[in-house]
Amino acid sequence: MTQVVEKLKRLASESIVAPKGFSAAGIHCGLKHKKKDLGIIVSEVPATVAGVFTTNAIKAAPLVLTKETVYTNEKMQAIIINSGNANACTGKQGIEDAKKMQQLTADKLGITPNLVGVSSTGVIGEKLKMDKVEAGIAAIEAGNKLENAIDFAQAILTTDTVMKNTAYSIEIDGKEVVVAGVAKGSGMIEPNMATMLSFITTDAAIEQKELQALLKATTDITFNAITVDGDTSTNDTVLVLANGLAQNNPLTPAHPQWGEFVKVFHLVSQDLAKMIAKDGEGATKLIEVTVDGGVTDEEARKIAKTIVGSPLVKTAVFGCDANWGRVICAIGYSGCTIDPTNIFIKIGETAVVENGEPIDFSEEQLTNYLKNHEVKIYANLHQGEGSGKAWGCDLTYDYVQINATYRS
Repeated sequence: MTQVVEKLKRLASESIVAPKGFSAAGIHCGLKHKKKDLGIIVSEVPATVAGVFTTNAIKAAPLVLTKETVYTNEKMQAIIINSGNANACTGKQGIEDAKKMQQLTADKLGITPNLVGVSSTGVIGEKLKMDKVEAGIAAIEAGNKLENAIDFAQAILTTDTVMKNTAYSIEIDGKEVVVAGVAKGSGMIEPNMATMLSFITTDAAIEQKELQALLKATTDITFNAITVDGDTSTNDTVLVLANGLAQNNPLTPAHPQWGEFVKVFHLVSQDLAKMIAKDGEGATKLIEVTVDGGVTDEEARKIAKTIVGSPLVKTAVFGCDANWGRVICAIGYSGCTIDPTNIFIKIGETAVVENGEPIDFSEEQLTNYLKNHEVKIYANLHQGEGSGKAWGCDLTYDYVQINATYRS
């Protein structure tokens, strides 16, 4: 493990274009009043693609189109994304508009439409202003500079208050391999997945089967381990493009450095997931819940997510109320295997429950801890070897205000 850490480096320029052969751009095309609302990612060569998508039965038109592209073509060279309009619940016209975005982008880049992914985010149930989108696609020009990546990161935001970017490099087969990610997400966050879009680029050489399996496994413990408000959107998408330009030997589980690549990929996904949770609409605090002693890892993750998703836990954290009863209550209704007499709970470094019973602690000390911008809750169930983590945020007055006036 030490060897992995030594070779791993977080890049100061946390940019979606950090891997070799990628470029990006973001511009204002008119879907929003002033802010950037159209973005593009381009690879110099067709890249291996993997994707995971919303579990909501109602799926936005661009998601349906992109999902089909991922699973039938297994290669992608560009992704065109708009914000300000989800192109969801827009019927046959929505599908036609998504296909037109795909075709226009392909024509602009001189590639086939089945190498273009399409993604949208924003208000549901309104048709795209395709005249503005068409003009935007004609005008947008991708570049590989940091400012191009920043423009892209800004173009995909909706109610987000900050951009979400990360990137790491690692040496594999004597070659520098970079994995970078960008995301948006702030509200309607209840994976699987969240109201989120995430795009990950890497210059690693890896086959589609291995990349898809890795993305699915990583999503389960990162993007699917965050919650803000319990809503699952119609547009949730994570796409990974791997163009192989690092020229490493193709990565598979049999590769001697497979574990190192998995670690980097996990870090990128976890960084983005935590950024989304921390930027929950109206949020003031990031909450991290760790559960040990579950019957399985899956049950431990489910309990962690139940705790961090509890409105009562979230409001207690917002109010700096050391009410551990809300934590143990969430454990109880998680539907997982527990023994109430074996539960241990700690908030920050303060133990509050031992063997399912309260223990003495300093209320003042814990209240002061809860004033921090990051709050950690730990539970040990003493039922098995399972462990899991989940991330979320506090629930504030501002969350209600933001969502009460979302379309205003």
